[in-house]
Amino acid sequence: MQYYSTNGQAPLASLEKAVIRGLAEDRGLYMPERIPVLPDEFYENIQTMTFHEIALTVAEALFGEDIPRKELQRIVEETLSFDCPVVPVTRSIGALELFHGPTLAFKDVGARFMARLLRHFTQHSDDPRTIHVLVATSGDTGSAVANGFLGVEGVRVHVLYPKGKVSPIQECQFTTLGQNITALEVDGNFDDCQALVKSAFMDGELTSRLRLTSANSINVARLLPQSFYYFHGYAQMKRLGLAGQLVVCVPSGNFGNICAALIAKRMGLPVKRFVAANNANEVFFDYLQTGQYIPRPSVPTLANAMDVGDPSNAARIFELYGNDWNAITADISGSVCSDERIREVLKYCREKYGYQLDPHGACGFHAVYHNLGKGEAALLCETAHPAKFKDTVEAATGAEIEIPARLAAFMQGEKQSVPMGRDYADFKEYLSELQ
Repeated sequence: MQYYSTNGQAPLASLEKAVIRGLAEDRGLYMPERIPVLPDEFYENIQTMTFHEIALTVAEALFGEDIPRKELQRIVEETLSFDCPVVPVTRSIGALELFHGPTLAFKDVGARFMARLLRHFTQHSDDPRTIHVLVATSGDTGSAVANGFLGVEGVRVHVLYPKGKVSPIQECQFTTLGQNITALEVDGNFDDCQALVKSAFMDGELTSRLRLTSANSINVARLLPQSFYYFHGYAQMKRLGLAGQLVVCVPSGNFGNICAALIAKRMGLPVKRFVAANNANEVFFDYLQTGQYIPRPSVPTLANAMDVGDPSNAARIFELYGNDWNAITADISGSVCSDERIREVLKYCREKYGYQLDPHGACGFHAVYHNLGKGEAALLCETAHPAKFKDTVEAATGAEIEIPARLAAFMQGEKQSVPMGRDYADFKEYLSELQ
């Protein structure tokens, strides 16, 4: 499989090059040259398959031309050491709980898959240089990537995060690890962190000396495995008899997760339509209303992992649909949820249905609760455990949230971070000292 750039000015790349580079030479995002369609019999029998079996089938379609089957099977098995159940919330809404991985965030699957894929390439490479993974995070990406790559030989991870704008538990998950993980505390917002990463990739002097890649969803190895969730979620909804007119709702920040869902649909997944749930950072929502995509600075909200003012994966969505606004809006609708409404939804859903959402899931629940048509059922992505937002959830609901043992363990570690300004010159100075 070859990969092309969304900007159309870079040469085609192999999977290995796309993964190791992260970003194409023309600053575009890599896209697979073609998206394979899975056979009808797969969808007819999908409800009888395990998560591992489903993921391996999808992985073989996406990566089978480049990775030997036994190796790909091992990568999938090591990635999915956990399940992602659908929990019925109402009679027509099921929550696909994506947060059962090691860091209790939906990004664990993509991060773990990419770490193992990168390990495969380094083991078969003649280049002995260390690979440096640069990752900007607004919350869970940093913890998922840091833990997914922890201890991987030949790889160092550098996590850039906005100072004071991630929850304390999230911060602990990537600032206390040490080993091959370094946290950079940037005096800015997520968009500043993302801009620093992109600037480093475009710095010819740095890239000629260092092997740089990213583990944000701009990297195809992080993005594409997230499609596994949607096949698995569809299978579980089918078992419940709720897949006939399925609406998939995805809390969206950098739009990688919903982009993976859209790719799943291109592979034949029978989804009727999608809902992109936003917080107050409503750039994509405005695009859906007007056809004009106008990035702007992000604003902090209670759903901090969605605080993105220029979502990178919008470029991939535009590419998937040939920049056809009518086609995009035929498949995707949007919703905006204020902090006040997030608090209301957290309390309402717990009291009425006994289900505890997190702030991001609250944006999604708000988006679909009053917007299902006759015969439709919704698969709502619950992307992170509510304990990661303990203060917010408890203040909204008045109920105590128990912190799972795996999260509590992170909080015992000592914070280790490097202060960083938002100017690229500071970041380049840091990178210039690496080997």
